[in-house]
Amino acid sequence: MTAGPQGNSYRDLAKIADRLFIQSDDDEEQLASALDSVDDEIRQDLLASDLLNAYQVFYYHFREFPGKLVKERLLLLPASALSHSVILLEIDYVEVVFKVEQGDPVITLHDEGQVIANYHGKSAYRSAMQFIDDSY
Repeated sequence: MTAGPQGNSYRDLAKIADRLFIQSDDDEEQLASALDSVDDEIRQDLLASDLLNAYQVFYYHFREFPGKLVKERLLLLPASALSHSVILLEIDYVEVVFKVEQGDPVITLHDEGQVIANYHGKSAYRSAMQFIDDSY
């Protein structure tokens, strides 16, 4: 049984995840740093697995706090849910959606079903929030 696209076994990934959780004392900033120190293939499998939650992946990619409500929503979802779109929040009629595509974080803004902006990479969340602040 594999847990990720790189083919690492679920058992091995679970052991690594447990070690990282102990090492980071469940602090998201320390966990993000610990994930940086892991081999890239293992890190990508962990970030796409059910061993981490969506908030841990959000924090890993963006290194910022998204607000209490968004954090609570993401804590309830496994990291694997991010292969599909996850709505972070709604501001007026705009939906802020988070997805991970081939290891790349993506924030998409939808207004009444239409994509109005699409951001990729480590600055995607901040850019999307700036766009909303400037436009709405």
